[in-house]
Amino acid sequence: MSLPHAILTALLEKPSSGLELTRRFDKSIGYFWSATHQQIYRELGKLEAEGHIRELPSEQPARGQKKSYEVLPAGRAELARWTAASQDPKPLRDTMLLRLRASAVVGTAGIEGDLRRHLDLHQRQLEEYEEIQTRDFPPGKDTAQDRLRHLVLRAGIDLETFWTRWLAHALEEFEQLPAHE
Repeated sequence: MSLPHAILTALLEKPSSGLELTRRFDKSIGYFWSATHQQIYRELGKLEAEGHIRELPSEQPARGQKKSYEVLPAGRAELARWTAASQDPKPLRDTMLLRLRASAVVGTAGIEGDLRRHLDLHQRQLEEYEEIQTRDFPPGKDTAQDRLRHLVLRAGIDLETFWTRWLAHALEEFEQLPAHE
């Protein structure tokens, strides 16, 4: 249910076309809630049918023009309802942790290399988040909207910091194993 709410959020920030939304997802919301181009377009159709968004009037003939959308009062009300609703945290489901657990019973072939690869991926993601923080959240940028957006980015930074530390520790433990099976 969260993809329509992510789209409503993005459209409230700035009315956009489906293509613009896809690009914006890749640069911001997609870091924590990803969606394909097709999923976004499908949800735009549903949101429009539900009366949550509308196509903005085009200044030129519609044929071949991209449609841009804005949020209607019903969409804003739905997003406010969803934001205020209580939700329980989701349990952690991570394939790497399951694979590591399985390696305890079937052997560790291949897992150490993938731990190193994951460490590299998480280090690069952490660097990217830190660059975004430096670029987009300089000292003094502290409106309520800025502070909440920065809080979301801080979650990403903290998660990537956790994973890089944990993976480094896991690799240290791996080096202490009697024999790599």
